[in-house]
Amino acid sequence: MKIEDEIKSTVALSIAKKVILNLAFTKNYVGDKFNEILKPFEISGEQYNVLRILRGQKGKPINMQDIQDRMVTKNSNTTRLIDKLLLKKMVERNVCPENRRKIEILITQIGLNTLAELDPLIENHENGITSNLTNTELEQLNNLLEKIREN
Repeated sequence: MKIEDEIKSTVALSIAKKVILNLAFTKNYVGDKFNEILKPFEISGEQYNVLRILRGQKGKPINMQDIQDRMVTKNSNTTRLIDKLLLKKMVERNVCPENRRKIEILITQIGLNTLAELDPLIENHENGITSNLTNTELEQLNNLLEKIREN
């Protein structure tokens, strides 16, 4: 459906405006579907992102700043996210033995099990969202989105 129809616009929109509105509208569409998957697990998209980062560490601890640097949503309050995951016993927080001012985070088995349950659901979500596009179109879209961020 055209963006003008989605937002019920009655005025002509420039192509730049259409692209920006389409990006915002699509971000919300994808995000809403993603949040529906996460809801039964009682975690947010940002918490899911933290768990994925921690799993990628393969059992090695990581500090809060490095987690923040790798976040998809850069303005997330990492401390608050970690605190919520601690309450759910999905992560551990330890003081670094070499530098007592440094806090290190590790994913727990509960966190790993949650991701293992979510993995096929997220993969189905991603495949469903992109099912109308060919691999060539997906590559092209990916390249165009990366090009937008070069500004």
